[in-house]
Amino acid sequence: MAEIGYAAMFEQFHPTDLLTYCKQAEQNGFTTVMASDHFHPWVPSQGHSAFVWAWLGALGVETKMRFGTGVTPPGYRYHPAVVAQAAATLEAMFPGRFWLGLGAGEALNEHILGEYWPEAPTRLNKLVESIEVINKLFTGKVVKYRGEHIKMESAKLYTMPENPPPVYVATAGPIMSQRTGRLCDGIITVGAADEKIHGLMERFEKGAREAGKDPSTMPRLIQIHISWAESDQAAIDQAVTEWPNGGMNFPKQDIRTPEDFAAMARLVRPENFKGRVLCSADLDVHREHVQHYLDMGFDEVYIHNVGRNQTEFIEAFGTQVIPQLNLERAEAVAAS
Repeated sequence: MAEIGYAAMFEQFHPTDLLTYCKQAEQNGFTTVMASDHFHPWVPSQGHSAFVWAWLGALGVETKMRFGTGVTPPGYRYHPAVVAQAAATLEAMFPGRFWLGLGAGEALNEHILGEYWPEAPTRLNKLVESIEVINKLFTGKVVKYRGEHIKMESAKLYTMPENPPPVYVATAGPIMSQRTGRLCDGIITVGAADEKIHGLMERFEKGAREAGKDPSTMPRLIQIHISWAESDQAAIDQAVTEWPNGGMNFPKQDIRTPEDFAAMARLVRPENFKGRVLCSADLDVHREHVQHYLDMGFDEVYIHNVGRNQTEFIEAFGTQVIPQLNLERAEAVAAS
């Protein structure tokens, strides 16, 4: 069965409020949580950016949901050995419930250490090396590593779960999709045109087969951004106000500060959200939108409502959307 997840956005809400929203989500049919890992919000007006790793343990205690990071970039703010230690600890405490979501990162959060922010190919190579380090440490053995970008002296994880947490990688490009299939347990992507998603999944499957794995057994996660409110106009208005970065249809990985994003946000118009954030007051429209991705073969669909009306959104989707979804697992995306 596929699962419907709640996207806990640390850029927008106080962590205590997010814990409340996650408990409400669990009571309303959401079964898993994807928690963002930011140092800064996208724009200053979003107002928050708490340390997600301090919060995940509380989520594990307060709910029985599965959960993971969406996503953590290793190699900058965190050495991959520290990421591996944190992930192993959570899985040891909450067996079968934690998954580790990784990504290449953005300058917005990672430039703070004052190091050179590399070009995209270097970022991807650094991510691959980080994945190798994490996977090696998950064996429980003493590990040394010396790559082009990542160095690690003798290290061993002493607190280990019975089974290591699955590692998923967020990607929107074909090269990393194929590497993800080869190196990791599953893939994360975001809502996009069907043709693009089909292409990504084909490369993911190719990489998995290269490593001797069966891609049909590997989880596929997608995060979708929506704006639901009491009217279509209110839904559009809250997208423009609360999530202007969702209307920026260009690469954002090299932009360094929330203030820079705020300056760009002045140019965002409602039409810029088309195909990026579904803005509608009609719950049937949202149900069809979620069902579309389930029918494409995604195992977990994480819904981010960009508005401040989280409790209302959770209750509305819990009573009028989730119960009407067909959660039978569809065939894989690339095979459809």
